[in-house]
Order: sequence, then C-alpha cells, then structure tokens
Amino acid sequence: MKHLFAALLLCLAATAAHAEQTIGSVSTNFRLLGPNDKVVVERFDDPKVANVSCYASFAQTGGVAGGIGVATDPSEFALNCIAHGPVSIPADLPQKEEMSAISASFLFKHFIITRMVDTQDNTLVYVLISTKIIHGSPANALSAVPASN
Repeated sequence: MKHLFAALLLCLAATAAHAEQTIGSVSTNFRLLGPNDKVVVERFDDPKVANVSCYASFAQTGGVAGGIGVATDPSEFALNCIAHGPVSIPADLPQKEEMSAISASFLFKHFIITRMVDTQDNTLVYVLISTKIIHGSPANALSAVPASN
C-alpha cells in the first residue's frame, strides 16, 4: 500500500511539474456522443537543457467517458526531440531523470518522458513510456539529441 501511495504522489507531482504546449490534434474516429477520438501533439521544452524540445503525439479517447475525463487512453504514442540551437549538457545534469508526464486517465495512467545522458557519445536520450500505478506497459518511443559541447 505504501508503494501504491508513493506512485500516486509521483504521478501527480510529475503531471503538475510539466509545462507542455498543445500544438494541435487530428480526429481519428467519429463519436456520436462526446468528443471524437483523436491524436494530440504536444511540445515539451526540456526545463534543464536549453534549446531542446520534445514533440509527443498520443491517442486520446473521446466519447462520453473521454469528454468528462475518465477514459483511459491507449498506450499509443510517438516521440521526436529536436535541438533548435546549440545544446550543452549542464555539468550537474542527472544521468537519468523524469522530465515530464502526460495524463492518460484520471489519476491512474500516465505517459512519462525520461531524459538520460549518454556521456560516451555526448548525447541526450529521451524515452516516452506508458505507466500505471500497479503495472506499466512495454510500449515506448525513443529520440536522441546530440550535444555540441
């Protein structure tokens, strides 16, 4: 029970901590009642590394449950991270750190973006996974950005 509570707090903190920008969405399935199912595209700027942005696309369930925010979205997503200027890896950057989270259901499922540092090749690696409080999913997406320092 202690681990369940800790995981819930982590998911809530990760959701509150991220600053995303919704770019847009594409409708994928018509729903007579409630919003359509869609693919949403959001941008996440790395809060600790200047000039790096990650673009994530993910499926969002519509219908009545999706319209009131209680639907669980499928673990279908993609990730692409880009440098839009020179990238320097800060000396105090953790080797591995959760950077952001996207809520995929009311409290229980999130998509988490984790940043890792490949020190040998001077590259930032970003991985997007699906997680639930009890158990996650092997679904994942990966993107890498080379640093200039």
